Amino acid sequence: MSPPAGRPGPPGTVSPPAGRPGPPGAVSPLGVWPTWLRLPAGRPGPTGALGGRRLPRALHPVAWWLWAIALATAASRTSNPLLLLMIFAVLGFVVAMRRTEAPWARGYRFYLVMALIVIVIRVVFRMIFETGVTQGDHILFSLPRLPTPGWYSGVQIGGPVSLEAMLSAALDGARLACLLCCVGAANTLANPKRALRVLPGALYELGAAVTVALSVAPQLVESVQRVRRARRLRGGSGRGLGALRAIAIPVLHDALERSLRLAAAMDARGYGRTGSATRASRRLTGVLMLGGLAGLCLGGYGLLGAGVPAGMSLGGFAAGAALCLGGLALGGRRVSRSRYRPDPWRWPEWAVAGCGAVSAVVLCLGAGYDPAALNPSLYPLSWPTLPVLPALAILVAALAALAAPPPPAGPGRVETEEAAAGPGLATTALPGATR
Repeated sequence: MSPPAGRPGPPGTVSPPAGRPGPPGAVSPLGVWPTWLRLPAGRPGPTGALGGRRLPRALHPVAWWLWAIALATAASRTSNPLLLLMIFAVLGFVVAMRRTEAPWARGYRFYLVMALIVIVIRVVFRMIFETGVTQGDHILFSLPRLPTPGWYSGVQIGGPVSLEAMLSAALDGARLACLLCCVGAANTLANPKRALRVLPGALYELGAAVTVALSVAPQLVESVQRVRRARRLRGGSGRGLGALRAIAIPVLHDALERSLRLAAAMDARGYGRTGSATRASRRLTGVLMLGGLAGLCLGGYGLLGAGVPAGMSLGGFAAGAALCLGGLALGGRRVSRSRYRPDPWRWPEWAVAGCGAVSAVVLCLGAGYDPAALNPSLYPLSWPTLPVLPALAILVAALAALAAPPPPAGPGRVETEEAAAGPGLATTALPGATR
């Protein structure tokens, strides 16, 4: 039996190197432990993390979505270019620090390209469709004006293009691009198929449709990368329309194959069956949901408007919420699901969601700073000021990269199985089935 590290043993025994334990009861006659029996210093062992490091694991997908939605809410409240640039920087920093090695996690740059296209389209539309020039505008150039019929007189095509109009279009496009990048960051950091597990049973069909829609962009990115890699291995280096056709057709073929596999997986798992629900319970569920949605709409209209008493608005909103909850609880009996390895919700999830919520709350409340700094005016032209409190709140959102645990080295077995089976289908079973 080998003595503890750092203490000399009796003749014939060799102590293992400090920080590198050997197998229990084993002695190395060569004085050096074999590579397959040693652990690198500082790497987590089977019993926990050595050196104070946290074990890598995938963060709960809902936490990443809450963080991204909070940042999107903050971006929708401002047109200050400095704050928008800070949100872009926070998104890029967190994605670079906490994305996994899965193929669908490499598509954030494609969202950046789409965001740039959105800004360009917004600016081009503002140039083509004139919105009017006010006195004091800085005219950059003029486009030929196209005559329009009388019934189309409200829209003017061509004319003078001012610097103020271009800046306004660029800021509007940047805000929309920021929202797009928030969705892209959530898709890159979290697997939407795993987020489907936490939805109520009544919303399972709707959640599956949303998951399929959200999975289109990551799967398209993965298909394009795979086709480009195959073309490089075959020596293909064409560019232009010829290369686009050579890439688009295999990508379309791969999308059709994915659709067929998804349909087969859904059919094999009995997707769409109603379980033990009767016709009367289904009708009651529909009545509760429709009544609840009507109550929520009326209550929300009353809260936003000034002509409805506050008590009536709150009562309608509360009644609608209660009816919706009753409909969800009753409709959840229609879908029988079993869970395999449920995602844990621990303090890192709370910390990540809280970091994003801070930015949304600070920019929505508008307290402690000048609210006009969130949307600076372009008349007259001046450099926008950076409000301190919103800037600090956005920087707090970047702490999510430190609060989240390190991602696993590669896509886990569970994620691989779910990706092959289809969105959310690996966690769904027929009534009476066990896993």
